[in-house]
Amino acid sequence: MLTVVAFIVALGLLIAVHEYGHYRVAVACGVKVLRFSVGFGKPLLRWQPKGSPTEFVLGAFPLGGFVRMLDEREAPVPPEERHLAFNTQPLRSRALIVAAGPVANLVLAVLLYALVNWMGVQEPMAYLSKPVPGSVAQSAGLQGGELVRRAALGDGEEMPVRSFEDLRWLLARGALESQAARLVVEPTPGAAERTVHLPLQDIDTRNADHRLMQLIGITGPWTPPLVGELMAGGAGERSGLQAGDVVLRIGATDVVDGAQLRALIRGSVQGKEPLAQIWRIERAGQVLELQVLPEVQQEHGETIARIGAYVGGRPQFETVQYGPLEGVLKGAERTWQVSVLTLKMMGRMLIGEASLKNISGPLTIADYAGRSASLGLAQYLGFLALISVSLGVLNLLPLPVLDGGHLMYYLWEGVTGRSVSDAWMERLQRGGVAVLFLMMSIALFNDLSRLFG
Repeated sequence: MLTVVAFIVALGLLIAVHEYGHYRVAVACGVKVLRFSVGFGKPLLRWQPKGSPTEFVLGAFPLGGFVRMLDEREAPVPPEERHLAFNTQPLRSRALIVAAGPVANLVLAVLLYALVNWMGVQEPMAYLSKPVPGSVAQSAGLQGGELVRRAALGDGEEMPVRSFEDLRWLLARGALESQAARLVVEPTPGAAERTVHLPLQDIDTRNADHRLMQLIGITGPWTPPLVGELMAGGAGERSGLQAGDVVLRIGATDVVDGAQLRALIRGSVQGKEPLAQIWRIERAGQVLELQVLPEVQQEHGETIARIGAYVGGRPQFETVQYGPLEGVLKGAERTWQVSVLTLKMMGRMLIGEASLKNISGPLTIADYAGRSASLGLAQYLGFLALISVSLGVLNLLPLPVLDGGHLMYYLWEGVTGRSVSDAWMERLQRGGVAVLFLMMSIALFNDLSRLFG
């Protein structure tokens, strides 16, 4: 139920803001707006403010919306109202009205990001987990446990890294934009800082999708390698492990963090049989050695080991919060970065340098809406901001059925001095519908593959 509610609220808000952008600028330009609708289908609610020519409607299906303006191309217009029709407005006014919807979504994103920045969010500190074997991070010399203080992409200026989410965003951008990253890390508390260079441009991101951070090698923040609550009669309890034990070594491998500990446990198999190993642990200030024999299980056709215990502690958290002006500036910066990255990814998909699997549809959006809402208000607002950016950028694409397509017509009109002919308009509209239908089909296919694959 939370997923459905979160999805409907997200769609309703983003569509309403988009259409309100069109409506507000149309009214400011002197155009008569006949109907403002959020949603399609049977009206659930309709009203018309006294003295206003506009009917406001809430439709049954919140998968879109529209602003219907007085227009001679759609219906006859009385001569005395011709100056109020959209098609009779100057080119500049028509372009502003069309662009106002996507711009409203981008402005909303800035405000949502700013709101999150003002509220403050508890985020994991940028301590690094043990790098994935064979990854870029391991090849660069990272060991795990380092605290990233500052970072930069390419030859850019080093910026403070306030949380692991800051670092994750920077690394993802670097990989997708084929830029190297420069990390200034503190190997241990109080130790001298050193600079680590990550050649992210060497990563093949065409089919990276959700495995991108795995390829980079930094999959999560550092967590202590603790043994948590044990299952009664489980392999861990039978081997003598106790809640609170800190694991120092398994066999000949030193254990750095919780993620590595989980991976070592899962891999404690020999063929189809469990592999008994000597664990060195710290318990109440004493170092002990135990022989631990896990149990084997089948997971998605793979044989893995389990010890019947929660493994790994919580990462170290810090409240990330910004002041009034800095919060807005950071919001605008993030909106710009997401917009540019979205356009670059679309361009890369168009020329085959990125997988079409990166396109998400309504099912994935609904899933993430529910997940983010369950994590808290700040996470949900951040999700709304991301989707608002995507909606704004998508509508600016030069497809005839989108706002960007209409702006493309106006560009032609501004350059040539004449509007696009009705015949060409019809051809372009058909082509745009076909492309949009293809994109929607790919998105839905990807959604179903993620859910049932």
